[in-house]
Amino acid sequence: MAVKRKTKVLSGTVAGVMLLSVLAGCGGDKANNASNSGASEGGKEKQVKLRMIESLTSPDRTTYLKGMITRFESENPNIKVELVSPPFDQADNKIKTMMAAKQELDVLEVRDLTVSEFTNNGYIEPLNDYVTNWSDFSTVTDVAKSVGSLGDKLYFIPNGMYQRQLFYRADWFKEAGLSAPTNYEELVESAIKLTDPSKNRYGFSFRGGSGANGVPDTIIQNHNFDNIDHADSYFLKDGKTMFSTPEAKQAVELYIKLFKEGSPKDSINWGFSEQVQAFTSGVTAMILQDPDVIPSLKEKMDISTVGTAPMPKGPGGKSFVSAGGAGWGITSYSTNKEAAFKLIQFLSSPKENTDFAKATGLVPVHTSASEDPFFQDAMYKSLLEMASKPEEYVNLKANTKYPGTGKWGQVAMETGQSMLLGSSSIEDTLKKWDEFWANERTNFKDK
Repeated sequence: MAVKRKTKVLSGTVAGVMLLSVLAGCGGDKANNASNSGASEGGKEKQVKLRMIESLTSPDRTTYLKGMITRFESENPNIKVELVSPPFDQADNKIKTMMAAKQELDVLEVRDLTVSEFTNNGYIEPLNDYVTNWSDFSTVTDVAKSVGSLGDKLYFIPNGMYQRQLFYRADWFKEAGLSAPTNYEELVESAIKLTDPSKNRYGFSFRGGSGANGVPDTIIQNHNFDNIDHADSYFLKDGKTMFSTPEAKQAVELYIKLFKEGSPKDSINWGFSEQVQAFTSGVTAMILQDPDVIPSLKEKMDISTVGTAPMPKGPGGKSFVSAGGAGWGITSYSTNKEAAFKLIQFLSSPKENTDFAKATGLVPVHTSASEDPFFQDAMYKSLLEMASKPEEYVNLKANTKYPGTGKWGQVAMETGQSMLLGSSSIEDTLKKWDEFWANERTNFKDK
């Protein structure tokens, strides 16, 4: 899955408040209409059919989501929900195609990577008016609200939060006399020391396929730590892109070394599933991933062999961390918007959202979730540690306002693979990355 990507939001207890800092009803007449979305006709309630599509699909997740929908339908017998679940790698394109053609669709899963494109094309409805009188919205964390918003408009209610941490084979590290790495240099050194192709053991679960930009982007940001514009995270305070600096070249050199000396060669084509499979099957020693991998780790591994550590730091001794997420929005052309929000309101309620987070490895979006013992698990301790040290682990909002955000992953993957294979130089690759984002900013300002 993603990114995919997944993080969790806790507060209420002290630990929960810390985690919130890391990861961090309906309005007016619309609220009233939502509660009466099955208007009566001749004494009978009108039947409403909602069509809903998810993006971050997986078999287990889809099964759980169907159970949530069944519970909603039992409480709202006048509303029926059809769930569309495309294969994960095709889902976002399927969603875009449906909305471009204005095919029947009411509720959709919006991601932080797609929200800008969807709003730029006028595909999705702002939810500000809908949440005004939704009582549970008061416990949705500020981080979750921020992830679901562009400017002052809320476009989706996150169904969970994502934030990366390091998962590592504690038994391998102990055998080798190594400690969990605290920065990227140590991570690369550890990966190389733990790599033994004769035993089919490698230090790092590299991701060169879909979603490949996650690691190089993060290393480059951390190598430019003091100069990053926190309001525009691919750019420096002077307006140049982060790819234009000598520090970017140093970061990419480290990234290439990680691939060539500490990772399986075929990982140049790996996506989320492949890198997780390599870790759970005992091929790799480390993986940088969101908490959504935790259910797989618990199912497929002896969990006592797995350690967690905070995200590696840059040369300056600090690290950027960022919360991301996906969640439920409404199409701008839906003819059942009140009923659609009633479904979102149900799926996003504290109990349903917290249970969904447990099932899928996300961080819940409600502050009350911190009281649940489930999230005091050792697998989440590094998230709590990062939250407790905000001066060392600085929250950086993902830069999702540019329409090209959704295209960046493909561009970075293709050019990055060429660089890793030696077909293009570091300098030429960084120049392409620099030009991509410089053009995005110019075109954004010109509108």
